[in-house]
Amino acid sequence: MSGTVHGVGGEDRTDYTREESKAIRRRSLRLLGSLIAPLKARVAVVAIVVVAQTALRVLGPALLGLGLNEALPAVRDGGDWTLAWVVGVTYVVTAVLGAALLMWYDVLVARVTQDILLELRTRMFRHTQRLSMEFHETYTSGRIISRQTSDLETIRELLGGGLTDLINGVLYGVFTLVALTIWDWQSSVIILLAGIPLALLMRWFYKRSQEAYRFSRVASARLIVKFVETMTGIRAGKAFRAEPRNEVEFGQLASDYRDANMRSIRIFGTFEPGLMAISAFAIGTVVLWGGVRITWGEFTVGALLTVVLYTRNFFLPLQGVAMFLNSFQAAAAALEKVSGVLEVEPTVPDPTHPTPLPDARGHVVLDEVTFGYGAGRTILPEFTLDIPAGQTVALVGTTGAGKSTLAKLVSRFYDPTEGRVMLDGVDLRELDARDLRRAIVMVTQEAYLFSGTVADNIALGRPDASLDEIVAAAEAVGADGFIRSLPDGYHTDVNKRGGRVSAGQRQLISFARAFLANPAVLILDEATASLDIPSERAIQEALQTLLADRTAIIIAHRLSTVAIADRVLVMEHGRIIEDGAPETLIAGTGKFAQLHAAWRESLV
Repeated sequence: MSGTVHGVGGEDRTDYTREESKAIRRRSLRLLGSLIAPLKARVAVVAIVVVAQTALRVLGPALLGLGLNEALPAVRDGGDWTLAWVVGVTYVVTAVLGAALLMWYDVLVARVTQDILLELRTRMFRHTQRLSMEFHETYTSGRIISRQTSDLETIRELLGGGLTDLINGVLYGVFTLVALTIWDWQSSVIILLAGIPLALLMRWFYKRSQEAYRFSRVASARLIVKFVETMTGIRAGKAFRAEPRNEVEFGQLASDYRDANMRSIRIFGTFEPGLMAISAFAIGTVVLWGGVRITWGEFTVGALLTVVLYTRNFFLPLQGVAMFLNSFQAAAAALEKVSGVLEVEPTVPDPTHPTPLPDARGHVVLDEVTFGYGAGRTILPEFTLDIPAGQTVALVGTTGAGKSTLAKLVSRFYDPTEGRVMLDGVDLRELDARDLRRAIVMVTQEAYLFSGTVADNIALGRPDASLDEIVAAAEAVGADGFIRSLPDGYHTDVNKRGGRVSAGQRQLISFARAFLANPAVLILDEATASLDIPSERAIQEALQTLLADRTAIIIAHRLSTVAIADRVLVMEHGRIIEDGAPETLIAGTGKFAQLHAAWRESLV
């Protein structure tokens, strides 16, 4: 699979080719290997403990057979209890030691499992944060949540329980078969013959369940996506009375998930009776053949008891192996999804040898930049622009003209397909990431607030800022008044993405956040759209002071915001059609003059 965003976008597929399936398995195994590698020593201890406890468990039937064949006759015929005591004490000791080792094994496995999950969970979070905006704009938040929750939980169930069933089952089966062969090779031949239909059944179950669980993981992810999107957009849903439609769509997805699970259950429901039938046939054959040989005087009751117990014990853990295959298919499908995300490489990578720029001045240049999203149409064709340090530039134009795209390129959310975007003569692709984020800050219309206090949100870009600095930034943008009116002032928890403050107040907090960061270049992308007229005027007054010594790019449909700009660029179809001071363009007869006239008429 390709490590691109588009490859990950196809992770909800289930119709993989054989080559794709092999590549996905290799990818998943690489991930699992990288997680286990640092824990090799502990894994080795786990292996030693499980071998020891399995060997002790296998001794049980042999000791019972020895007691029945040798110890009881010795007591009956001569009153000699020595062998009986030896057998009894040995049986108790092996049982106690086996139980103690099993307990130790469970603890060791739990520790290894939790360490693996800790590394995988943090690796997922770290990696998804590092991925470029292209990934996050195509890979929905619901799917990311599914990777971090249900998929990792499924992997935990495999490592914590299913893997234990597999190891115990396989080792116990092998040790039991060896012991049975030593005790009575003829009975072991019966087991080996029963292994033929058993292997065919296992193979059938593995193939069918693999496909079924892949469908199940996809259905689960789609269900989570729908739930997250519905709850996230609950206001829009209620505003447009979308509840009935959402219920129908969610009900269909829930039904698909149920059907996918029922498909898996039906497969397991066929496998388990088949396993029981093969086991019953093998045990019956062993009992029948052993009974025949007892009548011939070639076998003893104690030997028959031992081989029957070994035969039963051979098949008994296969139920656990089946449960492992059951959970393994679910975990393998989950691991495919997780490894697919971790294989994605950022489309905006950090430079190998970054150029430091600790004190940016804010000179921005776009040099013959060409850019388009994916394989679609080109948004900016051979675009060139020079913004001197300290200049405030306003971008205006119709929707789709390329204004926000230009802002994303200057923020380096995307890299141009051709050409260069430079800050103080340094290509953004060569700039140290920390210097870039410190030098260029974008404020969007969304004004996202994180859980925490108002002060925490203002200090997002400068977590080491003092409360006095935070208050000064809020005062500069006119946010101090409403913040102090909140229940706990600057220490008020904003609660649920800023649910305790209005849209305009969230925007003011985001302004304070940007001003506290003190960037060399400040980009405002429709950042005043949520403000009422009085608040917007207050912001404009603050902007005139705060933008005096920094470069600013302002994207706004409200032409009142444009008045504070030194320069206005009118864009259309990714090109600049007008460039000049606001008063010069207003006095002319071009596009901006028309827009300004229409805006003034709308105010009357």
